[in-house]
Amino acid sequence: MMSVKPFVLTENDFCKNDELTYPFEERGLQFGDGVYEVIRIYEGHYYLLNEHVDRLYRSADAIKINVPFKKQQLIEQLHKLLEKNQVAEDAKVYLQLTRGSAARDHTFPVGVDPNFYAYVQDFPRKREWMDQGVSAIIHDDVRWDLCYIKSLNLLPNVLAKQTAMEEGSFEAILHKNGTVTECSSSNVYLVKNGHVYTHPAKENILHGCVRMRVEQFCKDLGIPFIEEAFQVEDIQLADEIFLTSSTAEVMPIVKVDGKLINGAKPGPITQTLQQAYEQDAGITVNSVPNSVPGTN
Repeated sequence: MMSVKPFVLTENDFCKNDELTYPFEERGLQFGDGVYEVIRIYEGHYYLLNEHVDRLYRSADAIKINVPFKKQQLIEQLHKLLEKNQVAEDAKVYLQLTRGSAARDHTFPVGVDPNFYAYVQDFPRKREWMDQGVSAIIHDDVRWDLCYIKSLNLLPNVLAKQTAMEEGSFEAILHKNGTVTECSSSNVYLVKNGHVYTHPAKENILHGCVRMRVEQFCKDLGIPFIEEAFQVEDIQLADEIFLTSSTAEVMPIVKVDGKLINGAKPGPITQTLQQAYEQDAGITVNSVPNSVPGTN
């Protein structure tokens, strides 16, 4: 069981997590009228903190919510959050920003301050999953067209992820009319003939912070990184498939809809990018036993 640390950062100050309350008429609860971020922590240190904060501001600006901190102030407060909770292990921070609490009405309330909170949760690495790979299913992408905004409206993602879980898989690879976009909670990549292919960073996918780093890793390593959408039928012809996210890191997919990829083994490019990620994040590598979902 992953534990939540006792102190929470709000728009006003720090408080204990059991002291955080909002009225039932809260825009995030009733409309999904807000945005969020998940930031990875390794051995008590943030990874890609500036990138996540920048994306939070982009998402908030896109839906016309003012973040109640200047960027540098928020970064400083997030560091204090780790200090107050004495975080020295692997963990993650969840941040949520909503338009605030007001009488329920579809139009924006006037004179209402945003609600903001951030909390820390223990989150050990899924090292064995990365070593062995996971499975995925193919699923229709029925989300809205502005997925670059990291909004709270995640019901289609939740339903796709739940379907994957019920079918014994880790993730759902989403597609629109056969064109692969991303996964329910991660970006997805196809490797063929030494080239890495992934959907262009357009409005209909999330511009992942780890995705941006993987693109840089490929450039540094001389691996062609091609922002070009691939098709569902290309998956079974792939040399490798992998996904990325702040919690999954660089995760091999070794089975899709029951069919094996690369003989059900992580491929060399995926492994190379995993190593680049670990070096970039300053991770001390040690294997931790975990049950691997959807590889049986």
